[in-house]
Amino acid sequence: MERPERPEYDPYYETYISLVPESDVVGVLAAQLTELQDIFIALPEEMGTMAYAEGKWTIKEVISHMIDAERIFAYRAFRIARGDETPIEGFEQDGYIENSHANNRSFGELLEELNLLRRANILFFNNLSADDWTRAGTANKNLITVRALAYIMGGHVRHHVNILNGRYFAANAG
Repeated sequence: MERPERPEYDPYYETYISLVPESDVVGVLAAQLTELQDIFIALPEEMGTMAYAEGKWTIKEVISHMIDAERIFAYRAFRIARGDETPIEGFEQDGYIENSHANNRSFGELLEELNLLRRANILFFNNLSADDWTRAGTANKNLITVRALAYIMGGHVRHHVNILNGRYFAANAG
């Protein structure tokens, strides 16, 4: 599959899409399941409520945010792929985290939820036609295609893994 082109998504998402240079986006999405498991499986639970600075999300809240984003991006992709032309609203990520209760959950439970969501989304993406991938809709008042959403999903996870490695785990290693 070809990568999404600039008119297929809001420039805001370039940060995420640029993190996925591969052409097999579904392969990237699948590989991230193991990558995330490897990152979090060895972390002690008490690290889950650590934030790298005052007012920043905890590690468990970052995972919860990835879960929320997976749901939102997949919902958008589903509606657009099915030809639903109804504009889709945006979402306020901080409000979602405030109500997520992430710090009361275990790493295992959070990872299982993300894993199940991602596996379902991979099955969905694997059954799209070429026309479905390039179908466009409106989300958060901007045009977006299904393939752009798949790349955003992969890049969003990579973005947060980079932040975790650079700000959370690096701070804890020192």
